[in-house]
Amino acid sequence: MSYRKLNEDTGSPVQDLGSPVRHVWNTNLYQLQQEAPSPRPVACARQPPGCPPCYGREFHGTLAQREAAALLDQDGSFLVRRSSAADSDFYTLSLRFGGQVKHYKLYYDGQHYVKDKRFDSVRELVADGLVTLYIEEKAGAFVQQMPSVSSYEKSPYMTLNRLKRRAVIARSLRKSADDRPELSSTYSLLDAEREATQLPPAAAAAAAYDRPHNFRVHTFKGLNWCEFCGNFLWGFTAQGVKCEDCGFSAHSKCSEKVPCDCCPDLKQLRGVFGIDLTTLVKAHRSPRPFVVDKCVEEMERRGLEAEGLYRVSGFAEEIETLKMALDRDGEQTDMSPEVYDNINVIAGTLKLYLRLLPIPLITFDAHPALISAARTYAFATLAQCKCVEDQKKGIRDALTLLPPAHLGTLKYLMEHLGRVAERHSVNKMTSHNLSTVFAPTLMPPPRDLSKCVGLPGMTYEICALETMISHQREVFS
Repeated sequence: MSYRKLNEDTGSPVQDLGSPVRHVWNTNLYQLQQEAPSPRPVACARQPPGCPPCYGREFHGTLAQREAAALLDQDGSFLVRRSSAADSDFYTLSLRFGGQVKHYKLYYDGQHYVKDKRFDSVRELVADGLVTLYIEEKAGAFVQQMPSVSSYEKSPYMTLNRLKRRAVIARSLRKSADDRPELSSTYSLLDAEREATQLPPAAAAAAAYDRPHNFRVHTFKGLNWCEFCGNFLWGFTAQGVKCEDCGFSAHSKCSEKVPCDCCPDLKQLRGVFGIDLTTLVKAHRSPRPFVVDKCVEEMERRGLEAEGLYRVSGFAEEIETLKMALDRDGEQTDMSPEVYDNINVIAGTLKLYLRLLPIPLITFDAHPALISAARTYAFATLAQCKCVEDQKKGIRDALTLLPPAHLGTLKYLMEHLGRVAERHSVNKMTSHNLSTVFAPTLMPPPRDLSKCVGLPGMTYEICALETMISHQREVFS
């Protein structure tokens, strides 16, 4: 029995077999950054004489270590002082973290710095430092091992760009054939693509590339992940490095493991898949990712009555081809029946886009609150109590935790799934069926949450999504 047939028979949502691409991002370090203490400047009651113009109320003048420690009463609190030692002529940043007060020499050359990173304000420096200290405390061993345990062939970069790289290899092989008159007349681009497909990964890289990456320390806007190890690029400035020729992003340590396979052609093909949703909509200045709009519009144009919509898998190769087209052509991508006659390819591409989001559409901040609302309703139902209104209110409250881009996209998607469910007599996809299919994609449980007692599979995630589909007007009002 084939994978595709098995999926049609079982309708299992846990492993979407319509695409070989799995979730490639690791959000553990992102969650740790969210948990890190916030900077809390301790203001000086009276501005001391000789306060440097680069400091504000956080400057306390000459102060001994013991006096500074007495003012710092909670994690994240900080102040700037001049040491009371007679021979000192420098400024000190005093910071409480983990119940202890730490002291750092503080420098200013137009920007504030302790080591290499530069910041426009002391508060920004402290915010970045608290995240680094927290991650080193909670996951120091993990951070040290990241580059050594990761595989380049299984990296997000290779996973997301495999077809693009194959196309570039094919063009390179074709160009080589053009330089050989005896081959150029018979060797077509199709021949080159076939040859590129058959080459093993290492040989393919050698055939097309032998060029080192041009890595430079980079400050990433928004949230970004390492394309080598898949882990979060933590901090607020100089989080990692980026190749100026092809755009490859990585931790500094991970970049040392990347082979010499820089492919500048990929710079124009960075695409939209696997990019943080908020970062993407800000870059495109749109309320939602255009991928969601295009796929939904095409499915509503010709697919609402297709039996098993979203449950039946499209062909993996066609889904990957459409993904590559959307990354390359953007909103101009042709998704008409003449090009993609199987509507399940469109549906599979939308699910793939949502599955590759580094932070799920329903974020880890909102997830526990939604589970709580669903669990309360489930227990009340067992007690034969009617409290659908309470559940809807709990879900509404949970959705306020979503960033605007996530909330707007979720509302648009739920409205679409509601229209799919309205035709369940034809397409066999009720709101429960749809929520069962989408729950693992939209609400993958945080790693620690999956260990909680009393979480039977994805029962509560399915319950929450079903409520959002069936009562979208009340939930999103």
